[in-house]
Amino acid sequence: SIPPEVPVSSLDWLLGNWESVEPGKGSYPSLKDFRYTEDLHFAQMGQPIINFMFNASDAETKKILHRECGFIRMQTGTNRVAFIIAQNSGLVEVEEGELVGKKLSLHTQALARPSFAKEPHVKEVWPQCGLSLTSHKLTHVTLACVGCRVSLIIKKNPQVSRVFQLQPDGKLEQTLSMSTDKQPMTQHLHITYSRLA
Repeated sequence: SIPPEVPVSSLDWLLGNWESVEPGKGSYPSLKDFRYTEDLHFAQMGQPIINFMFNASDAETKKILHRECGFIRMQTGTNRVAFIIAQNSGLVEVEEGELVGKKLSLHTQALARPSFAKEPHVKEVWPQCGLSLTSHKLTHVTLACVGCRVSLIIKKNPQVSRVFQLQPDGKLEQTLSMSTDKQPMTQHLHITYSRLA
């Protein structure tokens, strides 16, 4: 249990600037394998919240591939952690998980994206139907609300599983796995960082 007066002090080992030791490896069944570099910035700005920014670039061309920024919060008195993330792709995500020692394991709790983003689109549920779906483990549901004359097909949303692990040698390791409505949970990224002085 974490003392309530220091809700994020257990994450102090993340604070600072990190840079990839060597290019990370990216792969996914629907993508060509790639290598990337990444820098991470974690800072506490006087609130019991950690701000972060991640910048990934192609290892060869140096072209920006991906950016994420957001906040890390801890549930007071517990080891429960939330990452609130905005990505340059337009995806907004909440990941939640647990901190055990120097290992932080997170999983998708919520995803949102602009209506004009590439498939899969976020579907709107009409509140007039009086229907509520709370399970995020659904694989496929079809609903037809006669009163509203709306049919809604919900497929399982993409999911992300992210693990940060501080190694005994002081290096930080990140592994990210993901699933889509077309692919099961599969490792997508793996990279190791060293802290900058």
